[in-house]
Amino acid sequence: MTRTTFLPFALPDIDDTEFQQVREALESGWITTGPKTREFEAEFAAKVGAKHTIAVNSCTAAMHLALEAIGLQADDEVITSPYTFAATAEVIRYFNAKPVLVDICPQDFNVNPALLEAAITPRTKAIIPVHIAGIPANLAALAEIATRHGLALIEDAAHAFPVAFNDRMIGSRPAGMDANHAVCFSFYATKTITTGEGGMICTDNDELAERCRIMALHGISKDAWKRYTAEGSWYYEIVAPGYKYNLT
Repeated sequence: MTRTTFLPFALPDIDDTEFQQVREALESGWITTGPKTREFEAEFAAKVGAKHTIAVNSCTAAMHLALEAIGLQADDEVITSPYTFAATAEVIRYFNAKPVLVDICPQDFNVNPALLEAAITPRTKAIIPVHIAGIPANLAALAEIATRHGLALIEDAAHAFPVAFNDRMIGSRPAGMDANHAVCFSFYATKTITTGEGGMICTDNDELAERCRIMALHGISKDAWKRYTAEGSWYYEIVAPGYKYNLT
């Protein structure tokens, strides 16, 4: 039997505007991380209300970097939702840490804050709520729990652009949350905006943002755009064994 028809999950909305932007990037000579990436980061930051945005090549990479930046280690625990794509738990296992799954609320399919708080132990390092299908998790409750227990709040917002909770865009820091916070977005082919493959880290935390930038590109202290422009000289250091997670 030959398959002759295809029912797409979601089709990307690509028109002449996108073709022109791609053409401009190719003609500029910057076909990897450069001015177009910086422009995208700035526009995204303005849209969601984040101080820092770091463009990477997937939401998986974004969550991995955020967990690395908060210092997740082996045998730590991270509480998250069972109703999500595998990547949410996979990135926790990258560190030999333990994903702790708590049940969801039947009305919105997001993680249940009361059950989540009951699952906190001395080994808990972070919480990863998943905003499922464009419906935001209860960030008021989750931010209060995270701050009170001294935990990082790393939001899996792969399904959540553009989405708001209590008049704040997902991507900004929730009311009552301290700076130990980041939001991770996806620009995969089926998402509301797409770069083919891509992701974004949003945070107000200066140190977390800088660590994510460095680790996203092999631990290099200064990316090619900074070395090329007036932001600094060509000289750089490799300060840590990082990853190849930058967005082209």
